[in-house]
Amino acid sequence: MNRQEVGLSHHANDTTTEVHDHSDARTTLFSRSYDVHCGGIVVTDAALDDIAPRDFAALRALIGERAATLPRRLTQVATYALQNPDEIAFGTAASIAAHAGVQPSTLVRFSQALGYQGFSDLQDVFRSRLRDKVPSYDERLKQLREHGLAASKAGLLLDGFAEAAERSVADFRLKADPMALERAITLLADAETIYLVGLRRSFPITSYMAYAMGKLGIRHILVDGIAGLGSEQTNFISARDTMLSVSFTPYSQETVSLTNAAKARGARIVSLTDSIFSPIAPSADVWLEVVEANFEGFRSMAATLALAMTLTVAVAGRRSEKG
Repeated sequence: MNRQEVGLSHHANDTTTEVHDHSDARTTLFSRSYDVHCGGIVVTDAALDDIAPRDFAALRALIGERAATLPRRLTQVATYALQNPDEIAFGTAASIAAHAGVQPSTLVRFSQALGYQGFSDLQDVFRSRLRDKVPSYDERLKQLREHGLAASKAGLLLDGFAEAAERSVADFRLKADPMALERAITLLADAETIYLVGLRRSFPITSYMAYAMGKLGIRHILVDGIAGLGSEQTNFISARDTMLSVSFTPYSQETVSLTNAAKARGARIVSLTDSIFSPIAPSADVWLEVVEANFEGFRSMAATLALAMTLTVAVAGRRSEKG
């Protein structure tokens, strides 16, 4: 068993705690196992391996479980890591810290808080996520050029956007939570009125849902925020209603405000968003995560639209079953 002598410091409030203990005791810090012997702390690597997730899905789940208890700086790192997993996999500690707006030492603290020996140990999990992925766009573009298939700029754009849409849908199908999806359908189907809130980039999603719900006879209100009247459009929301709130990075502040106001009035909230750290996630009775791929900085909406139509048609089906 590999052991390493270390000092004990507690970073949540940037304070240091010295340990003076001459007994053979066992304690846990940040879910890491330590043996205390004669005033020193011995980290047991085997214990670390038992605690720290070795696959990305388990790591995401662990971050989600601890999101509410992480200190502010570690929350900042967690948010950046979940939104930029490729950068975590390939970047240096210095570049990642700069982009996340923290010090490199914070990356180490974040890693150890999750049970890893250090940042490189955590980074291995992000790198393993990429091993079985489909070829990157750069690789595909190189293959197209080698085969003489990239003759036109329009063809390249079409291939790039189509590939991003395909990746978005495929990734969502793998990660979708069936229980959360069923819960969302139930909340929407049981609502007297469904309020659809999605502004800026998210507006095409809610506007198409409004169109489909109108055709399917589902009572709804599309909150479009025209003339700054979003709050007036939700004035009559009550505990009998459900709000479907849609927002992605960078989040619409008006969507956040309308979601929180609806929650305060007792309405149920179903949120479609891209991270547990999204500002519309805490108010949600159930939230569904959708992380869209992008091409040249333009994010796809394919997975979000597929989810939106799934919810709409499922709600219509559930209501027809009730008669």
